[in-house]
Amino acid sequence: MRRLVTSLAVAAGIVWGLGATTAQAGSEDGNFMIRLQGTYLDLRDKTKSATSSTLGDIKALGYSTEASNSVLPTATLTYFFNKNFAAELFCCFAKADVDLLNNGSKLGEAATTWVFPPIVTLQYHFTGMGAIKPYVGVGFQYIHYFSSKTGENVLAADSVTFKDSFGPALQAGIDVSLGGGWYLNADVKKSWLDTRVNFSNAQTLGPHDVTVKHALDPLTVSLGVGYRFNLEDLLGGRRSSSLK
Repeated sequence: MRRLVTSLAVAAGIVWGLGATTAQAGSEDGNFMIRLQGTYLDLRDKTKSATSSTLGDIKALGYSTEASNSVLPTATLTYFFNKNFAAELFCCFAKADVDLLNNGSKLGEAATTWVFPPIVTLQYHFTGMGAIKPYVGVGFQYIHYFSSKTGENVLAADSVTFKDSFGPALQAGIDVSLGGGWYLNADVKKSWLDTRVNFSNAQTLGPHDVTVKHALDPLTVSLGVGYRFNLEDLLGGRRSSSLK
């Protein structure tokens, strides 16, 4: 909770600074919105299979791996084609720890990795509700894993690699207008992806290579603040009217 509050405070400060530099561009119905948020990333992963090059199916022996959840600051960039349709890019960076389990009991950390999990959605924004502006979206998520390490290395492996993930995503959220282009935002996204983790030359129960396949169904819950404006105004070009 403390990390979430800190993320929200940082987001509010940055957006407030952005708003101060674009004071003349603020618009309730502008064609561009920046949001900064505090986000809880629940990976909701499940081990689909775990195999050893020498022992075979070690999932049947009760072994699995589990990735940690994260609280982190995130950002979205949204472009409005008209008052109803928009495209959004969600982005952030997070660190995940992967623990080795046996029959549900944690044995220790097997790996750590950084993830870059952008989500792109095409949105429909509902109108006619005054200051309350709900929306839904559909799109895809891509997760890139980098700086992967064996962590505390409970498997005593030489190295670890993660396969990048790609899958569909759904979204629902609400913006509440505060006036002058400022908004409060709450947003939920759900994605469905897979990844494969390879441990090289693991000495525990080995030596052997271990491959673990994960089903990742992350739930991304965000709270934050946004600033909406006309992009042309910010860039010093022709002032555009509100979206029709």
